[in-house]
Amino acid sequence: MMTPRPFKPLLVTLSCLAVSGTALAAEWNMATPYGDASFHTQNVKQFAEDVAEATDGALRINVHSGGSLVAHGEIKPSVRRGTIEAGEVFLSILSNEDPIFEIDTLPGVAGSYEEAMALWEATRPMITELFAEEGLVPLYAVAWPAQGIYTRDALEDPEQFEGLRVRAPNINTQRFVQNLGGNPTETEESDIPTAFSTGRVDAMITSSATGNAMTAWDYISHYTDANLWLPKNIVFINKRAFDRLDEATQEALLEAAERAETRGWQMSRDNNETSLQALQDNGVTVSTPNDEVAAALQAAGDQLFEDWQARASEPALELLETYRAGLEE
Repeated sequence: MMTPRPFKPLLVTLSCLAVSGTALAAEWNMATPYGDASFHTQNVKQFAEDVAEATDGALRINVHSGGSLVAHGEIKPSVRRGTIEAGEVFLSILSNEDPIFEIDTLPGVAGSYEEAMALWEATRPMITELFAEEGLVPLYAVAWPAQGIYTRDALEDPEQFEGLRVRAPNINTQRFVQNLGGNPTETEESDIPTAFSTGRVDAMITSSATGNAMTAWDYISHYTDANLWLPKNIVFINKRAFDRLDEATQEALLEAAERAETRGWQMSRDNNETSLQALQDNGVTVSTPNDEVAAALQAAGDQLFEDWQARASEPALELLETYRAGLEE
């Protein structure tokens, strides 16, 4: 009795379909710590839509906002391990890995959107190389509006910083607060209202955008638009996941990332204007620092910069000099 043989053409066809289906129907998960009201999240979601459209659904990115999938500090490790394929973080939270990651939180280094973009272009190669060492691919970065100081009372005297519990989202901001005489408190954006209501925080250093998104007028009354620095978020992916995509899908992903970067920087500019107006419309007094407060902020910033110089590598210091030389041309 003859043993029936498999129908090879059918098996081959099914096998090809399985491989094709894997290549053409990739589905990624992306984590961001910011809520849906943040312009960064809105930009990320548009990026995901652009990718799906450009690839005809071959790559779909599911955006999980507000830390709902992975906590902020675990996003980069999760992408590195491949637990999720993509993530977005506040770049300077990585400062414990290399001082280059906190360069955009140094007062006086970049005080405008033009300078912040020039700084990003100057540091992008080094940051890309550091990410590559961990099997990660940076896609794009977008600046927040310049950072200011939210307080319950008008900020008129540097002595007000003494003992003030200030929300500081990264180590460099924490050092800055300590230089001013305050007590830094690490609080995620989503926890800001609770931190104020429970007395864990008296003030915060953040952007107009965050203040607007978190309805800061519910717990503070003054915003000092100090133009301290323009920090960035960075969006990145797992290299192995990227390599599994076909060439056309990879190109579409990278092109969508370029558009997201351009769009995101304009969204930041626009959001700064609308957020400042929203703060004032809701009763927040918006002002610039007086001479005494400005001098204290400058001194704290100078101390912060000196500390950074002592910790930074030679390549990082050279990048900074190159960046500054470019501004003078």
